[in-house]
Amino acid sequence: MAKETNEKVSKEAYAYTPGLKVKRAMTVSKTRRLPILGDVYVKVGDKVSYDTIIARTEISGDPEIVKASMLLGVEPEDLPRLMTKKVGDRVEEGEIIAAYNAFFGLIKKRVTSPREGTIESISDVTGQVIVRGLPIPVEVDAYIPGKVVEVLPREGAVIETNAAFIQGIFGIGGETHGKIKMAVDSPDDELTADHVTPEDKGAVLIGGSLVTMDALRKGAEVGVSCIVAGGIRHKDLTAFMGEEIGVAITGQEEVGLTLIITEGFGKMRMSQRTFDLLKSFEGYLASVNGATQIRAGVMRPEIIIPHEESFEQTSSDELAAGMVPGTPVRIIRQPYFGAIGKVVSLPVELQQVESESYVRVLEVELDDGRVVTVPRANVEIIEE
Repeated sequence: MAKETNEKVSKEAYAYTPGLKVKRAMTVSKTRRLPILGDVYVKVGDKVSYDTIIARTEISGDPEIVKASMLLGVEPEDLPRLMTKKVGDRVEEGEIIAAYNAFFGLIKKRVTSPREGTIESISDVTGQVIVRGLPIPVEVDAYIPGKVVEVLPREGAVIETNAAFIQGIFGIGGETHGKIKMAVDSPDDELTADHVTPEDKGAVLIGGSLVTMDALRKGAEVGVSCIVAGGIRHKDLTAFMGEEIGVAITGQEEVGLTLIITEGFGKMRMSQRTFDLLKSFEGYLASVNGATQIRAGVMRPEIIIPHEESFEQTSSDELAAGMVPGTPVRIIRQPYFGAIGKVVSLPVELQQVESESYVRVLEVELDDGRVVTVPRANVEIIEE
């Protein structure tokens, strides 16, 4: 009977979980796409810098309604003949677009444009004029230096580069760039305001187990591009942002810098592997993005450090192997949120959890030696 159980475990005890990557060298591919169709300026084989403009388009400006007939004191059907501008004309803010004179010029009424833009419509039914704001230019840059491997006609391009690639567990703020700079000596050290100096302007500043609110505020004040740390206190993050964290997606916050947390909330020692990897690339230019989405279509904050070191590509068979005993994982839900360990076993039998539902579980040996049992859905593979 024992033999049958062992065979059952070996054949069925696999978990397939999105990996949280921490890699020294891999091919990083980024699709850079416009929100609407436009012009693409690169071709396959082109070498690009992180700030190379890949594609450009224009989005229509916002419309503004002007109640012209009411302002003139005339009937809507009379408005078209009183217009000094026609549909399609360009207008400046404050420029006269309609005029009405009565009683031999004793009564003069004027309607001016509320903004710079274009006359989009003139209605003889409502007596309203719509002024459309100027088109808003939208440009997409390469984000990472590398080579164009595919062009998406009128949309954008796919860029590839060889780089170190580190994913965090949570972040805020969008895409930015800067040179890696170590602010602390150990993954156990806290990153405080004392570690941040005016010389850190434009840098990607690396902390250890915690970044304080004072450090975030000083970082934004001196112009730090990004702060990376193992943990942050929830109340500090909320105070820094001025609001609660959204549940859907982050990355659009305008708080003065990008923040990437690698382990979780609270004081959490940065993984030694992550810390050592970042330290080995001190002085290198990195592309970073704090955007995080934890629901459908998972998106993790990322640090991309392009370099020329060679590497052996991981085979697709290896990536498909899933989770087995010995696989390094991070727990992503309470009560062990952010803890790192290795899989000990993956029992086949369903087990009842606190919610009283039955789920597949796994046993994880944490870094401190404890062995805990958690639902398989509560962990992420850390890809070595």
